[in-house]
This record gives sequence, structure tokens and C-alpha cells, in this order.
Amino acid sequence: MSLPDDSKGSVDFVDSASSEDTRTDAAYSTADEKRLVRKLDMHIMPVLCMMYLFAYLDRINLGNARLQGLPQDVLHGDPTGVLFDWVNSAFYFSYILCPVPAILLAKLCPPRIWFSCAALGWGVCSLLTAAAFNFPGLMVARIGLGAFEAAFSPGVPIYLSLFYTKEEIGLRIAVYNGFAAAAGAFGGLVAFAIQQARLPISNWKLLFLVEGAPSVLVGLLALAILPNRPENTTMFTDKERTMALNRLVRSGKPDMGRVLRKGHIAAAFSDWRVYAAGVIYFAANCAFSSIAAFLPTIITTFGFTNALAQLLTIPPYIVSTTILCSIAYASDKLQTRGKFVIATSSLAGIGYVLLLAVPSNNHVRYFATFCITSGTYGMICTTLAWFTQNLASETKRATAMPFFQAIGQCGSILGSHIYVLMEGPRYLKGFSVDCALDFLAALVALVLMVSYRGENKRRDRLYGVPDQDAIVDTTELADQTPGFRYTL
Repeated sequence: MSLPDDSKGSVDFVDSASSEDTRTDAAYSTADEKRLVRKLDMHIMPVLCMMYLFAYLDRINLGNARLQGLPQDVLHGDPTGVLFDWVNSAFYFSYILCPVPAILLAKLCPPRIWFSCAALGWGVCSLLTAAAFNFPGLMVARIGLGAFEAAFSPGVPIYLSLFYTKEEIGLRIAVYNGFAAAAGAFGGLVAFAIQQARLPISNWKLLFLVEGAPSVLVGLLALAILPNRPENTTMFTDKERTMALNRLVRSGKPDMGRVLRKGHIAAAFSDWRVYAAGVIYFAANCAFSSIAAFLPTIITTFGFTNALAQLLTIPPYIVSTTILCSIAYASDKLQTRGKFVIATSSLAGIGYVLLLAVPSNNHVRYFATFCITSGTYGMICTTLAWFTQNLASETKRATAMPFFQAIGQCGSILGSHIYVLMEGPRYLKGFSVDCALDFLAALVALVLMVSYRGENKRRDRLYGVPDQDAIVDTTELADQTPGFRYTL
């Protein structure tokens, strides 16, 4: 008998109560499990990737619209670039404030309905951007866009952790995040095509319409295709549901279901490592927002036309996608994340060093943009996979993940204001700040690795080395459970 859809389930709010053990003794083969993973990949990954592709397109198309006349039409020319900087950063105001309450509420709602409503919301906001005729109108549209995207992106790693094991989730998060890089490449191509158009509507308005409408459609697609939680979705057979639930508790028995544990919420806010992750994410997002909004502008400083600069944004994004997936695959196989965070943040830092140290060689400077995009995307993806594993309860994960991402998005606001138009073409302040933050992120990741290693050794001494196949019940203490071990 199939379980009913979780949209009809009850909602519990508890401090600490043991959830019913969902593990059964039903036997299944490795081939059965592989078939289940393929089924999950077919139903989940294409929809989430398309959603992120269009979400990110709607987020970054402001940078392309800048070269297509938006400041002249709406911002009275904006000769200093200050108004554009505020419009760009307005997205992050709501994106910082909304994730924690949004993702906690999402835990009490069927995922497909939540994600679908989020996509419909940001798609409408993107379409309305094309109708803006002044600075306040642009600000409102961007704030709305940030609020709806905050209900989606920070929750995706948590949603994936419901279906994929720790050996599988890194690559899935990488593929998902890779579509942000794909969006950068695709966005440059769309912007170039629109720039060649000769239509009665302004190019920048057409850009928002062309890239906003698909978000509405993909929101409806998510409602039809995305599965709900493993214990409730009607997508599974009884055998598949058993496998899915057994896989869910393989690395720890979390607080499953539509349940919030107040103690775990408090633990997330008091865990210093969550704030350390926020520092890494702050550095990554400072560069991330800079790339999104200013990469076409930066490439024009190499002496290229606006149209050619749109095209030249494509190769760095393509290369970064390839490197991102390779890093994720390797970190899944090796089951280590920190080393890759250090490597990718250092790579991005080296890219900024090249931009600062080589002002006249455009070949080297263009190569530096490859280092920056690859390092930045790799840092974000690996950090998400790292903390998805090391926050061993759904409630703590649903609190801590959007919280440190919200801290990180403060870096996005900074990144929106450090590339002052009048400081081009060198942009010394912007490049220097991003460079320093990337190397700071590498240092913080090293500190986290040492801390995790020390805590694992301390627990080994006190409680003994745990059996790798043993199920660790983390419903009460989350990652503070004696039998739980952190991923380095």
C-alpha cells in the first residue's frame, strides 16, 4: 500500500522526541539501489537544475542589461554607477533576511509545492522588472526576486540530503550549482542575440521577458514532477520507499518528517563552525556577485566591444562547470571536503592576484577570469556539501544552512559596491578585496579541518572508534552525538 501524499500530513513541533525507526529488514541488492538512484536522478535533478538555471539567469541578467541601455532608460544615465550598484544589491537585502524563516517553514510544507510557488514568484518578479520605469520600481522588483529565490536555493542541499547518501550528494550539488555557471554562459549568449535584435521594445526589457517567462513554466513543471519526502511521495513503490528510508538513515538517524526541534534550532545559532562557514561563504559570494554583475563590464576593459564582451563571458563559465563537477566527483570518492575548499578558494585568489599584478597583458587577465569563476563556483559547491554532511539533523541543517548562507550573502552586497565605474579599468579596490577574502576563506577552511579532526580524535578516545556501518541516532544531539564523526 502506498502512503498518502505529505500535503495531507500533520505538523509536529517538538523539543526532543525520538522519531519512529523507519528502517526495515527487507533485503535489496546493489543493483536495486542503483536503479533507485537513477530514478531519483531522472525525477529530481533535471527539474532542480532547470529551476536554478532560470533563477540564476533572472539574478544575473542585470549585468547584461547594463550594457543594453537600462541605466540610460531608467536610472537617468547613472554616470557614477551608484544607482546600478544599489539595484544590484537590492536582491541580496531580502535574500539575506528571508532564508532561515523560509527554509524552516519549508520543512513543514510539501517540497514540490514550496519550490513551485517560489519559482512562480521569482518568475513574475523578473517579468515585472521589464515594466519598471524608475529607480524605486527596479528596487521593488529586485527585492521581490530575492525573497522568492531565498525560499528555493538555500533549501536545495537539504532537499537533496533526503534522497542521496554522503557518497552521492557532492556531485549532485555540483551539477546543480554548475547550472549557475551554465546560466552565465547561456545568459551571455541570449544577451548577445537580443543585442542584435531590431524590435520596438528596448533590448534590456526584452532580456527580462525572455529570461523571466521560463521560470513561471518550470515552476508548474516542478509541481507536477518533483517528489515529496521519501516517506510520503507516491513516486516510490513499497520496496523503493524501504530502500530510500534505509539510505536516509545510513549515515545517521535524523529527525525525520514534518518536525522542528527547538533545541536543534538553538544549537545551530550557537555553533561557531556555522559562523566560520559564513566567513567562507561571505568570501565566495563577494566574488560571486561581482562575477554575476560585472564580468561583462570587466571584459570590456580588455578593449572589447560590448557585444563581444557578452560572448567572451561564455568560456569561463563553461570551464568552471567542468572543473566544478570534477572536484565534486573527487571529493565524493575521497570523502574529504575541506582540502577542496582550500584549493578552490586559493585558485580564485590567484586569479585576482593576476588581475592586480598584470595590468597590460589581456591574455593573462582573461585567463584570470577562468581562475576566478572556477575557484568561486568550486568553493561554494564544496562548502555546501561539507556542511550538509556535518550538520546531522534535519532541523539543525534547515537552520544552519540558510543561516550561514545568509551571512555569506552579505558578501554579495559588498561585491555589488566595490567595483565603482569610475575606478575602471583597473578596479584595484574590487580586485584587492575579493583577493584578500578568498585567501581568508582558505585559512578558515584549514582551521575548520583541524577542528573537525581534533574533535573526531577526541570522540574516538572517549567512546571508541565507531563501526562505519552502524546507524548513529542523531535525533537528540544532532552532530554532538558521541557516535557521530565529522567529514574533514
